[in-house]
Amino acid sequence: MLSADDILGMAGDTFVQTGVLAVIGAVVTRVVLRHHPTRRLIGQLAFFAALTALLLYHGIVPYQPDPAIASNLQRFFVGLAKVVWWINAAWSIIGIVRVFLILEHQPREGRLLQDLVGGVVYVSAFLSVVAYVFDAPVGTLIATSGVFAIILGLALQSTLNDVFSGIALNLSRPYSIGDWLVLGNGIEGRVVETNWRATHLLSGTNDLVIVPNADLAKARLSNLSSPERSHGVTLTVRFQPTTAPAAMVEVMRSVLLSSNSILSIPEPTAVVTALDANAVALDLSFRVAEIAATAQAKSEIFDLIYRQAKAAGLVLSLPPNALGAAPVAAGAEDVPVHHRSTPQRLLDAITLFDSLTEDEKEALASTMTRRTFRSGETMVEQGTVLTSLMIVRNGVATVTRLEHGNGTELRRLAPGDFFGERGLLTGEGEPGTIQALTLVVVYEITQEGLAPLLRDRPAIAEELGSLLARRTARDRYRLEQGDGSPAITSAPGLAARIRRLFDL
Repeated sequence: MLSADDILGMAGDTFVQTGVLAVIGAVVTRVVLRHHPTRRLIGQLAFFAALTALLLYHGIVPYQPDPAIASNLQRFFVGLAKVVWWINAAWSIIGIVRVFLILEHQPREGRLLQDLVGGVVYVSAFLSVVAYVFDAPVGTLIATSGVFAIILGLALQSTLNDVFSGIALNLSRPYSIGDWLVLGNGIEGRVVETNWRATHLLSGTNDLVIVPNADLAKARLSNLSSPERSHGVTLTVRFQPTTAPAAMVEVMRSVLLSSNSILSIPEPTAVVTALDANAVALDLSFRVAEIAATAQAKSEIFDLIYRQAKAAGLVLSLPPNALGAAPVAAGAEDVPVHHRSTPQRLLDAITLFDSLTEDEKEALASTMTRRTFRSGETMVEQGTVLTSLMIVRNGVATVTRLEHGNGTELRRLAPGDFFGERGLLTGEGEPGTIQALTLVVVYEITQEGLAPLLRDRPAIAEELGSLLARRTARDRYRLEQGDGSPAITSAPGLAARIRRLFDL
């Protein structure tokens, strides 16, 4: 059993003190304070300073070769103490790097740079241990290892090229996670992962494309998500020169104004780019919130171009180098055998009434009345229960819902769109205030005019119920919450309610 003198003697031993101090420091900094970088650094520096003072007090200089010591056991423990000191020195320097080395507040790039500096610190500490503990010639070791490094570098040339290219790409940051890239060889996709060796792109067809960093560093790439997420789109449309180009520009501005998928800032533009005897060419330029929304926006714009052009009497022209029949002469539109009124042509353009016969369309058109609203005029107040179906013939209107003093735009109405079906079919008020953005012309179908048609064509009730359900779901999604009303939002439920209302 150890006596008190033995215990005091052990406590006063240099190597015991060094070992105890090293263990306590490792436990405190590596376990207790591992989730607190700043406190961990303070503790690491305090223990390193105490360890340095302890070794110097006992005549052990960690950064100098060992003096001649008779006992091999003493040499071993002195060397072990120096190794502990150099390890703590490396930890202290890396702790400072982790806390203070920040690359422009970019956590990923800053972490990469910290790892590189940490690697250099560990290599330096290892060489210092070799020089001051084992008293080995570091220069000879470096020269000898250089031969193996050359051999290893040649064997891993491709991999090392990818690694260093990855370092360069992470430091220069030409792209980040979530950006959409287009490479010079035609590869494109969204960046989902980037590491030391390769960058992973998710293509538009949901395929994973792995591009080596060396190839990416040399490639000519376009970052479609930088400097901001919004993406510019330009579409070209050609019309037969049946009217003045300025009038065509106004129609195309109405197209852009009525779109729900594009950004209003910066303002979209429509300009005439060419004029000849066969066509007037216009470029429509706009932005979408991100590149993923491009396809949907294009589809909507093309649909609006068709509807607005048809409402304005514009005729699309053939492409410049198209082969086939010559363009129709100005104003020489196909004329039906019998004259069709504007309400009848409006019913022809709405898929909801495709199943109607000509006689049914003619009977329904005879009940329709025309109404005009000036730009800026309120067409319908929020909550108003309409008893008519309003079909937009010309112009653009916006539907805005006001809640708690804040207005949210639900959608925009263009030629061929209609509103009022909520009140007409279910007796509910309009979800938002409808205001004319341009001169708007609508045609009204009253409940009395629609009731006989619904009794003869019950399938229209099903279609209206499905349409109303989709609109309600889209409006609620826009608002991110319901309006508190117990409205039925399923298509079968709405169709059943319509049948009850009209005694179908």
